[in-house]
Amino acid sequence: MPTATTSFLDQQIVLDHGTGARLSRELVEFVVEVLADVYLGEMEDSAILPPLDGALAMTTDSFVVDPPFFGNGDIGKIAVCGTVNDLAVAGAQPRYLTLAMILESGLPLAQLHRALESVRDTAREAGIKIVAGDTKVVGAGEADGIFLNTTGVGVFTSPPKRMKDVTVGDKILLSGPIGDHTIHLLSVREGLGFESNVLSDCAPLNGMIDAVRGAVPESAVRSMRDVTRGGLNAVLHEYASAVGHALRVEEEALPISFETAMAADMLGINPINCANEGCLALFVAPEHADDVLRTLRAHPYGKGAVVIGEVTERPDPVVELTGKDGRVSEVEELQGAELPRLC
Repeated sequence: MPTATTSFLDQQIVLDHGTGARLSRELVEFVVEVLADVYLGEMEDSAILPPLDGALAMTTDSFVVDPPFFGNGDIGKIAVCGTVNDLAVAGAQPRYLTLAMILESGLPLAQLHRALESVRDTAREAGIKIVAGDTKVVGAGEADGIFLNTTGVGVFTSPPKRMKDVTVGDKILLSGPIGDHTIHLLSVREGLGFESNVLSDCAPLNGMIDAVRGAVPESAVRSMRDVTRGGLNAVLHEYASAVGHALRVEEEALPISFETAMAADMLGINPINCANEGCLALFVAPEHADDVLRTLRAHPYGKGAVVIGEVTERPDPVVELTGKDGRVSEVEELQGAELPRLC
């Protein structure tokens, strides 16, 4: 059987890796070897999982990030983080993950190995196990190197976190800066020179969420959302629509690094529309906002946490921005994509 230390790493994906014959078996064995202890499957046609106590959460996502390898992450890390974070913000404890791969003929096995190592390491950090998977190989030009799909299963040990539980007066918190992931990837693509100073924020957030939930009463955090595609703008409009009240945000409070702001200005984009992969928005009861903020800042992924606004009494599902000059304006929701795919 080929191992990660043999010439197998010098090879490329070929169409026969997807035929179900010997090369397919060797590819699967290679994948399982790299995933090591985070893989619980038994090579059957379905995973056989132990009983779980409590209601189940399930989410699925596909990842086609371009470029697939970047500063502080790659497509493997994003695949685990994106699915883990979706489970955690719903209030579930992430437990299991499936991993499906679409591989383009000609992909170097060394690149697949690199992505799988990230899957393994991130799964270990998040405390989640991979229980099933799939590989498909397509011809050259029919994919972009490597696409991943993950489905996650979690269990609720307490009531789910829902948008409908957010109410007037709740504070809006962000766990850290916005826009870094987008600016980093765009800079890598276009050779803008910002990528060494602005790295992706890609991270599994369930550990930080657990810390917050352990520090305050369960009802203190009404709802949470990871700020991914569509950026902060999309999250705020989604909540405004669900709650039926205006959300007001302070422009000066928005956590945007100098380099990200400068790059965004040069590119003509607004950081509030930028995708992130390690930023959490929390809607918190006002009397607990300081405790949540303190807990976030004590965690490595929440050092830049800030309060950015609140849910107002205005009975209109809009997003308001208080500018640096004190004037209040409405933030328009994007109708479509302002930016290319970044996750």
